[in-house]
Amino acid sequence: MDYIRAIEAEQINENLPKFNVGDTVSVHYRIIEGERQRIQVFDGTVLKIQGKGARKTFTVRRISYGIGVERTFLLNSPRIADLVITRKGRVRRAKLYYLRDRQGKAAKVREKTNY
Repeated sequence: MDYIRAIEAEQINENLPKFNVGDTVSVHYRIIEGERQRIQVFDGTVLKIQGKGARKTFTVRRISYGIGVERTFLLNSPRIADLVITRKGRVRRAKLYYLRDRQGKAAKVREKTNY
């Protein structure tokens, strides 16, 4: 069991900023297409963070052409090139599933003023 923990400890990415549920983030994700690589930016609100250690994941939601798009990322993945926090959110929930049913201004998360 200690072998597994030792391997997972090596894979944890420590140079990513700390963020919470409700924050608006830009995830710079490496896309590999055959021999070529490119970086695709996915902007959106963090709906949930789950897991711990090397298996930690987070889900980001954005509205694209009027349709809600959610994407789950592994936090410690080597494919995440950068993670930029564009806005801190003020929420009172651990999971923001209720945003899926909201549209327009009702789907906004209040901004944290002092952080």
